[in-house]
Amino acid sequence: MKAILTVIGKDNVGIIAGVSQELSELEINILDVSQTIMDGYFTMMMMLDISTTTKAFDEIKSRLAKKGEALNVKINIQREEIFNSMHKL
Repeated sequence: MKAILTVIGKDNVGIIAGVSQELSELEINILDVSQTIMDGYFTMMMMLDISTTTKAFDEIKSRLAKKGEALNVKINIQREEIFNSMHKL
């Protein structure tokens, strides 16, 4: 099962490291990543393999939200099928 993770906020040191560390602790594999900084704002999108984790999706979502607060960014995660259905024209 795949999920899409987005991170948005003011650029700061350690955002990628913090998010990656949390994903590692959750036993979630990063399949693809796109990241850019626009006028001082950090944006990142990751495709994740969540089939390797034993954690419930709600727990994953909660832990990533808390990590986002600690990093002063907004982290959102959605199952791939939800993300795709929300972005179809």
